[in-house]
Amino acid sequence: MKPLRNEQSGFTLLEVLLAMGVLLLGVSMLLGLLTFGAALARSAALRGKASVSVEAVVQDLEERLFTLLPDGTAGAPRPIADRPVPGTRGVVYSATAEPLPGSPLTDVGGVSVAREYLVDIEVRWTTGGVQRTKAWRTVLLREVPFGERMRRRFLGDEAAPEAQGKRTP
Repeated sequence: MKPLRNEQSGFTLLEVLLAMGVLLLGVSMLLGLLTFGAALARSAALRGKASVSVEAVVQDLEERLFTLLPDGTAGAPRPIADRPVPGTRGVVYSATAEPLPGSPLTDVGGVSVAREYLVDIEVRWTTGGVQRTKAWRTVLLREVPFGERMRRRFLGDEAAPEAQGKRTP
């Protein structure tokens, strides 16, 4: 005797809809993970760019914040306003310095100046039509690096890139 065969073998409509639902749920979860990964990558890239900008600002301040006296020593700090951040477009910073409380004073050219300064830095940029600002404080020593002293001595302050309308790369 032959076994009876069911003429209606295959998937029911309910099974097909259930499989499609599971597939749709899996694809939507995968797309959610991709979106999250892209946002995480963008955030990491922005943080990396910001850290490079902060390093550029501090290096620029070390070179440009203090005046250079005729005897080659660093004088009092000068305020910096809306100076372009080297290596970036559309980002400017301003800085003001005041003697660090408790810092010993020394006599330089008949004026008492501190050795350490508390520097307030404000960085501004525009993104999406909105101006953004980030501010922080750091401590800098009253000194001008050797290379900057030589550049100022032989080329003068007017040879600075911002005075010529150029930016350093």
